Amino acid sequence: MQTDQSLSSLTVSRPELLVEGDDAAFRAMLHNLLAFSSRLEQIRARFAAFIGLTGPQYTILITIRQLQKAGQVGVGTVAEHLALTPTFVTNETKKLVEAGVIEKVPDPNDMRRVKLTVTARGERLLRQLAPVQQEINDQLFEPVTPENFALLRGLAADLRESAEKARALSDYLVAQAEVAK
Repeated sequence: MQTDQSLSSLTVSRPELLVEGDDAAFRAMLHNLLAFSSRLEQIRARFAAFIGLTGPQYTILITIRQLQKAGQVGVGTVAEHLALTPTFVTNETKKLVEAGVIEKVPDPNDMRRVKLTVTARGERLLRQLAPVQQEINDQLFEPVTPENFALLRGLAADLRESAEKARALSDYLVAQAEVAK
């Protein structure tokens, strides 16, 4: 049986995240996710460097490419999709325009907004990257099977949503702790 002291040192309290009342498995999983995230960032930086961009610029470029298939893409759409600030996306899209990989044109329906599209140069660079990206992504996700891919996709979406809520909660709790000092 756990003492009040041992319960207070747990990093989670939900029974689904405890194994025999201990959070060691949760912590190990979290560290694995952090390591995976770090590797994703490093790989993204290499993809970006391959086409002469920074990691965030590459991510914005491929997001514009993906979203433009469904219709017009603006800064706000990209920012929301990537959980970034519109100001950051605006600054990075200026650099992408200068690099000649996207273009910004005024939205004919609202002249305060711009429409973002990938240029022919941007498409060419992404096509050049594709074989390298394909090989690396195949290796990166080698353990994924058709059965657990569906689970992984759903879990990733759910974790993204819960992460937004947890970030807001952390902002609140940190602010409360600062007030209490």
